[in-house]
Amino acid sequence: MLIVDLQSRLLSVIDGGDQAVNEAAWLGALASDLDIPVWLTEQYPEGLGHSDPRLLEALPQARCWAKTHFGAHDEPTLARALAESERHQVILCGAEAHICVMQTALGLLEAKYEVYWLVEATASRRREEAKLAMERVASAGVVAVSADMVAYEWLQRCDDASFKRAHQNFLKVRSARPLRF
Repeated sequence: MLIVDLQSRLLSVIDGGDQAVNEAAWLGALASDLDIPVWLTEQYPEGLGHSDPRLLEALPQARCWAKTHFGAHDEPTLARALAESERHQVILCGAEAHICVMQTALGLLEAKYEVYWLVEATASRRREEAKLAMERVASAGVVAVSADMVAYEWLQRCDDASFKRAHQNFLKVRSARPLRF
């Protein structure tokens, strides 16, 4: 899972920024619980600050990468580490959808990764730009997914501790009514 540039100073101007952080934190925590690597990027942190504290709190094991390229895969150390991970699928989200997330998605596709765009955790300053970015990457081969879709594919069943933890965290993030299992 790659969470792109959900940084404190940037989020104040992002339409849907709080939702993006909440959804990314929820799915990222589940990924960590299931031993799926979670990586954060920070675009020029000297100017835009670091990742949102809510993300850092929810994802203490996440690996963080500072970057200057808009496309995260254009950063040689990140690209090398991703190749060495031997993973071929990337769940992608973050900000801004039409700049860094889109360029990251296109770079990952070019490098032959399967890319899944986490829709409710990807945002821009203007909602229209996020929508255009999603349309553009979808036409290039990126698959749109929701956090629930990914989570339940990862979990596969409802009778273990991972599901119960994920469900409890889901209730916190979304203030939803609990399901009874």
